[in-house]
Amino acid sequence: MTADDSFGRLDDDDYPAYTMGRAAAMLGTTQGFLRALGEARLITPLRSDGGHRRYSRYQLRIAARARELVDQGTPIDAACRIIILEDQLEEAQRINAEYRRASESTTPPAST
Repeated sequence: MTADDSFGRLDDDDYPAYTMGRAAAMLGTTQGFLRALGEARLITPLRSDGGHRRYSRYQLRIAARARELVDQGTPIDAACRIIILEDQLEEAQRINAEYRRASESTTPPAST
C-alpha cells in the first residue's frame, strides 16, 4: 500500500491506523490494558508486517467503553461481556426495526 492509498483510508473507521502506544495514550490507559482486551477477545488488533498491533478508530471506541466500565469498578472480563451484550442488543434492535419497516410497507391498508 502506498502513502496515497493510506490517505484515502483515514476516514475509514476500520482502518488500523494507530499503534499500540498511540492507542494507549489516546485512551489514557496502558498497553497492558489493550493486551487484556485482546486476550478477552473484545477486540482483535490487526498486525503490521513487523508483527506490531494496530488499532482502528472503531476498536478504540470499544476500548474506551471498556475503560469506562473498568474505571467504575467493573472487572475487565465482566466489562468485556457487557460490551458484547450491548453490541448484540443494538444489532437485534436494528434488525427488529428493519422487520417492522418491511412489514409496515407490505401490509395492505385496512378497508373502511
